[in-house]
Amino acid sequence: MQPQDHSAFLPKQDAGTQIGTTDNTETNGLEFQNRLDLSELQNSVQNIKAEVGKVIVGQKDMVDMLIASLLAKGHALIEGVPGVAKTVTAKLLAKSLSVGFSRIQFTPDLMPSDILGTSVFNLKVSEFEFKKGPIFSNMILIDEINRAPAKTQAALFEVMEEQQITIDGNKYSLNGPFIVLATQNPVEQEGTYRLPEAQLDRFLFKIDVDYPNLEEEIEILVREHDLKEKEKTATITSFLTAEQIVKYQTLVSQVLVEQHLLKYIAELIVATRNNPFLYLGASPRASIAILKASKAFAAMSGRDFVTPEDIKRASVPVLHHRVIVTPEREMEGVTSKQIIKQIIETVEIPR
Repeated sequence: MQPQDHSAFLPKQDAGTQIGTTDNTETNGLEFQNRLDLSELQNSVQNIKAEVGKVIVGQKDMVDMLIASLLAKGHALIEGVPGVAKTVTAKLLAKSLSVGFSRIQFTPDLMPSDILGTSVFNLKVSEFEFKKGPIFSNMILIDEINRAPAKTQAALFEVMEEQQITIDGNKYSLNGPFIVLATQNPVEQEGTYRLPEAQLDRFLFKIDVDYPNLEEEIEILVREHDLKEKEKTATITSFLTAEQIVKYQTLVSQVLVEQHLLKYIAELIVATRNNPFLYLGASPRASIAILKASKAFAAMSGRDFVTPEDIKRASVPVLHHRVIVTPEREMEGVTSKQIIKQIIETVEIPR
């Protein structure tokens, strides 16, 4: 039964893509690509990839998802073993943009005020003044996010969701663009604190970074040998301003999504809630995240309309950290990624 479902799934994929192409010529007699001018955005994306590619070998999926996070106004959690360039890639992305950048090293003794800021008494005016913390920037790199205790992690809840913080009854808004890139190590768990589901749900993507293959490993060694003690980031050029990023984010939000594709996203989410292998399904925030991510992937491809392929591409990195596998299946070695991929194959693509 399963092979039949899988084989039936492949032709529908092509049919769904063709539908988007057909609609391309039928909407008011205009082609979709003429509705929004995405050429500048696409060129900027290629430039960012080229800048990051000067240092990073491979890891194309990670770079794509980081750029998509930026365009979709989302945050990204990067997970991988030490030494696979998680932090370096995030720093390179920040350096290729002319925006504010803060790096926060999470440690067990880090307090919320170390991130958000604190009120300091000014003797000259005899009043308390708020001193802003490192979170008041455009791009925040949090290294080893699971090293800080729950109290410090909870300080990020409001700012990641609402782009503001509340201290002493006063609200302080952050300027856009605002994106949090957090790294964590899945291997060494001594002295770490598991991220609560409420915080995981605030990350648009969870990006799993794998080891490089043999050819990429050789290229890494060749580049390191050629550097000869030079700074890796010395050749990176900053060219994209905060105003341009906000403009691109507005363009991405205007990408067209047909009604039947919205239903397709909803069916994927509902399927996670009804799956017997999952103890916890995805929330409505997950469906909104897939919508935003698929728009970003479409815009990065130069299209101002979403296809089923964009939704499928976004589904795994958006969903696999938001669901919980049942203890029985987890003991059998079943992962959330495998279950989500199975759900994608079983949910019918709209015709």
